[in-house]
Amino acid sequence: MSSNLAIKLRSGTQKAHTAAENVGFMKCFLKGVVDKDCFAKFLGNLYFVYTELETALASHQNNPVIGGMYFPELNRRAALETDMVFYYGNDWRKLITPSNNAKKYIARIQELSASAPALLIGHAYTRYMGDLSGGQMLQKIAQSTLKLSSYEGTSFYNFDQIPDKKAFKDKYRDALNAVPVDDATAESIVAEANYAFSLNMQMAEELEGSLIRAIGQVLFNNLTGSHNPGSTEAAATN
Repeated sequence: MSSNLAIKLRSGTQKAHTAAENVGFMKCFLKGVVDKDCFAKFLGNLYFVYTELETALASHQNNPVIGGMYFPELNRRAALETDMVFYYGNDWRKLITPSNNAKKYIARIQELSASAPALLIGHAYTRYMGDLSGGQMLQKIAQSTLKLSSYEGTSFYNFDQIPDKKAFKDKYRDALNAVPVDDATAESIVAEANYAFSLNMQMAEELEGSLIRAIGQVLFNNLTGSHNPGSTEAAATN
């Protein structure tokens, strides 16, 4: 049986993490340029993705591999529903649809749920650990830029059932290391996590046209022209 899945995931996705931070939509976000409509679409796509992911994880919670990684306190669907009401009103379900790349992401989750549920761990890791880490910074940026009070419009980032995020992330990594998989399956989970990064990047890139229309091509180019070195590149220069 494999061990150190948490370390394998962390090291095996560093380049993908850097690439994700260099998507134009995210570079603008990190620099405090957030368009309300684009952000609402971003969260709307995540609503559809998390609904599918959490349905899949719940359906496999008795699976010997998935079971140890099933943490319902991570679930984001209800929080995203709250955000949808904020941005679109009570009839939000009639007003939002998943983008083409969100549909692609959803289809991949459905495919894995049916044929290779162990690989869902790669998607859960990529999304939830990102939400508990960098997502907390994104929440502060959105709150400040869009002048939002409390958690209005950013409930997605508020893990009210996880008061100590660092302790939970340690618990999550321990659970990853205890997952009963062999080395080959562990490598497949890492590969799937990298694909999850790619799918998330594609959803973000899909919003860039709307963002450019909102802020202008010149400002977008100025904000996205430089490359942000990630952990992989930083380590190589030390």
